[in-house]
Amino acid sequence: METALLISNSLLWCAVLALVAMVIALARQVGVLFERVAPMGALVTDSGPKVGEPAPAMVLRTMDQESLLLPGVSGVSTLVFFLSPSCPVCKKLLPVLKSLRHQESGWLRMVLASDGNVVEHQAFRRDYGLTDFSYVLSEPLGMSYRVSRLPYAVLIGPDGKVSAKGLINSREQLDSLLTAQELGVASIQEFMVPSAHEHHGHAHTHGHHH
Repeated sequence: METALLISNSLLWCAVLALVAMVIALARQVGVLFERVAPMGALVTDSGPKVGEPAPAMVLRTMDQESLLLPGVSGVSTLVFFLSPSCPVCKKLLPVLKSLRHQESGWLRMVLASDGNVVEHQAFRRDYGLTDFSYVLSEPLGMSYRVSRLPYAVLIGPDGKVSAKGLINSREQLDSLLTAQELGVASIQEFMVPSAHEHHGHAHTHGHHH
């Protein structure tokens, strides 16, 4: 009887120790996951500069070693497009960026932004025909806008304030950023809230030109 108790006791202790080891392993995994997921929370809480607030003043250097000021020259809007060579959606939107830059050159300055390995970005610029874009590698720039998912765009208005910002997965979403500024609203969603009839009426008069 005593032997049976000792054996069951030993087995219980083995089970407890195994569980403790598993909990420690899981705690480590949770810690790793939290570190990966934590920055995404910034998009939900919107802890970066809010729409309507002044854009952070920054002096940056492009990959061509030219000085770049943000928010930039008064009277000209700036679209800062955050991208990465390893982001498939970013690559899909590159022709759209080229088209928009050509069409809106009268009022819009476009800046491509990222961080990481310079050699990798040089190859990316060359392979995708981006050498005539202002291209900035700056970790502080991404951190100042709490960018954690790509592609992400920030539109700085001619007054130096953040006009619109958000994740960009399509041409329509990119256009909506520009349209929001044209209409003087914080976001295209805000414009669409009043009523479907009102939205339909405005769409023909204020829509962004392609």
